[in-house]
Amino acid sequence: MTLPEVQNAISEKKICILIPTYNNEKTLRRVIDGVLDYTGNIIAVNDGSTDSTAQILTEYPQITVIALPENKGKGNALKVGFRKAKKAGYHHAITIDSDGQHYPDDIPVFVEALLQEKEYVLLIGNRNMSQDGIPKKSSFGNRFSNFWFWFETGIKLEDTQSGYRLYPLLKIPKKYFTPKFEFEIEIIVRTAWRHVPVKNVPIKVLYDPAERVSHFRPFKDFTRISILNTILVTITLLYIIPRNFVNNFKKKSFKRFIKEDVLESDGSNRTKAFSIALGVFIGFSPFWGFHTLLVISLSVLFKLNKVLAFVASNVSLPPFIPFIIAASLFLGSPFVHGDSNIVSSELNFELIKNNLFQYVIGSIILATTMSALSGIASFLFLNKLSPDNG
Repeated sequence: MTLPEVQNAISEKKICILIPTYNNEKTLRRVIDGVLDYTGNIIAVNDGSTDSTAQILTEYPQITVIALPENKGKGNALKVGFRKAKKAGYHHAITIDSDGQHYPDDIPVFVEALLQEKEYVLLIGNRNMSQDGIPKKSSFGNRFSNFWFWFETGIKLEDTQSGYRLYPLLKIPKKYFTPKFEFEIEIIVRTAWRHVPVKNVPIKVLYDPAERVSHFRPFKDFTRISILNTILVTITLLYIIPRNFVNNFKKKSFKRFIKEDVLESDGSNRTKAFSIALGVFIGFSPFWGFHTLLVISLSVLFKLNKVLAFVASNVSLPPFIPFIIAASLFLGSPFVHGDSNIVSSELNFELIKNNLFQYVIGSIILATTMSALSGIASFLFLNKLSPDNG
């Protein structure tokens, strides 16, 4: 795209550039000057900087400046910037870090990608994390984040940690629960849950130790991110996946829903065998009361046959429960110095309560063993019936 085309598209699509900044006096001017080559629609959020940031920003009267009295974290600065951008009538915000690692001349990459979309989209810059100069801890952290983003949304991306992004302001959530670096994970996961596509676009990146000032605190921030991912995974399994399953049922005809979301008749024998193995594992596991929820959620997550998994999970029907409990207590006894003769006692809630750890260990052993045996047997049986599908 030519420069006039980019500038016209920024105006037509109502795009602003949001620059959160905290003590980046060495690189801030360069970033702002680079962005001004494309647009004056700039919102800079000074997140309580204690260096010369405030003075530098006074040199740019043509941009909007928000000065926060104290530093509360990048997430909070972005939230403040988003609110300001929406009030100003913008529909999209491109966020660019002020530490100099992002190149303003990649703005056309985001604009062109947006023009190719027929719906609202969240775009994340895809950095080349294998290039020289990229810290190994950053590369590992990105792979870690990519995995959990896929687990929580089903979307595979190569870079989920880049701060160079284009946000659809009218589609992102209105309220958030995290104020610091973990905010950038929360917002992309929760936006994806709202059925907004999240995609990567290729960008350049510069890591200059002499100029770049990072405010990421490895232990504290990684701990906060891990806690957030634990919460997001729980919500994914207990709410998002079941919700999407129900929504698919509502949107499709009954026949199409049964064929595509339930029967999945084109699944391979390997997939069907794994589905049965998963169902048996859940059925024998000690998660009483959550079997159906777990088996449906995990089946959707790993794209297995939901009906086969659900049917197989019913090995824990009431008539079989006493035998499952007895077998679990027996298998768990050698590992907790329990009494294997306990199974000859009357089976009741009090017995399980007094020997809970023995029961849990035994039930996991039983679930794993029966799952493996049923999976192998199912695969061999299905492959004998229809070897071409395996």
